[in-house]
Amino acid sequence: MTLWTKIRTIVDKLGDGAEQQVDLGEEEVRLAAAALLVHATVVDGEVDRREGEVLRDVLERRFELDHGQSGQLIKQAAQKEQEAVDLYGFTSVLTRRLDREGRLKVVEMLWEVVVADGVIHEFEANLVWRAAELLGVTSRDRVILRKRVENRHG
Repeated sequence: MTLWTKIRTIVDKLGDGAEQQVDLGEEEVRLAAAALLVHATVVDGEVDRREGEVLRDVLERRFELDHGQSGQLIKQAAQKEQEAVDLYGFTSVLTRRLDREGRLKVVEMLWEVVVADGVIHEFEANLVWRAAELLGVTSRDRVILRKRVENRHG
């Protein structure tokens, strides 16, 4: 969604400001989570087809998106990921907007993408560790989530 489209949407919905806040907040969470996940697909220097498929799948399941919506979100997230200088911009949004369970789900989604190709590269593991720390997810929870994901994927 372009900036002008967002502005037009806000103007159109000025009559119900509370609902608009929630909608923009959810969009902000989706984009921040998706950008972290996109980063996980490229951090090891190789873009694996299976990681891309899992990326789309976890976004569709988590945010109840259809295939077109997830494709658009991934495109926007890839742009944000390329512009980002660090993880803090994404994790701060998620920390502000999500409760503990929501932040745990983001870390679990990261593990889903990271294990998709069957190899956990050191850069990928480091990314999950750093993101989890910034999200306030404990080392214990991070390891539990990794094991849960690995068990699901054999």
